[in-house]
Amino acid sequence: MPRLKQVSRADAPDNVLKYYNALFGDRDPVAEPGTATGTPGNWWTVFALVPYIFDHATSHFGMFGMFADKSVSQLDGEIREIAIMRAGYAQGSQFVFSQHCKAARRFGVSDEKIEAIRYWQVSDKFDERERAVLAWADALILEGGRASDELFEAIHKHFSDEDILEITYHVLGYNLHAVSCKALRLEFDDVDERIREVPVPEAGAPADWAGNAWKKED
Repeated sequence: MPRLKQVSRADAPDNVLKYYNALFGDRDPVAEPGTATGTPGNWWTVFALVPYIFDHATSHFGMFGMFADKSVSQLDGEIREIAIMRAGYAQGSQFVFSQHCKAARRFGVSDEKIEAIRYWQVSDKFDERERAVLAWADALILEGGRASDELFEAIHKHFSDEDILEITYHVLGYNLHAVSCKALRLEFDDVDERIREVPVPEAGAPADWAGNAWKKED
């Protein structure tokens, strides 16, 4: 379950109801969760807690996708979705990655490329411009923006300044959603922490990793 309370249909302001109607029809998404893509839909019901944050977030979505004004963005949709998929995967968000696999198909990205997003570095499915975008996404997410001059030159070879700014904005915008979803346990990121100590079987005995277990006998 989400860590924050959710906004029911009855309590939703008009700016939120527009999206509730489009995504859930007449249902109350808190009482009857679920969207057409199989998500619970609780990103919407939690972000609705603060209407101006909801507006800010959905204005980003308005650049593309189901609520888009097609005249807003000039960036190639395939390139954008490749970058966002990699951002979701690199940040470890099942929700962002899974949703943008679906979006990527709508914009013409092949299943082979979607599969290879996870291991793009050793894949032959991507051309030079796509590899530059994937490397740029990794520099933004995995290296905190430490993009080398050489990497910038590689992406700038294929994309305008405007395109690079938009790619950067989309990657980091979806990094925000990836991190938020994990922290607030929203959508497909409502999962337990898997990195933990695994107990020793009852019949076994713990090794003294720092002590005598590693010492050679005289």
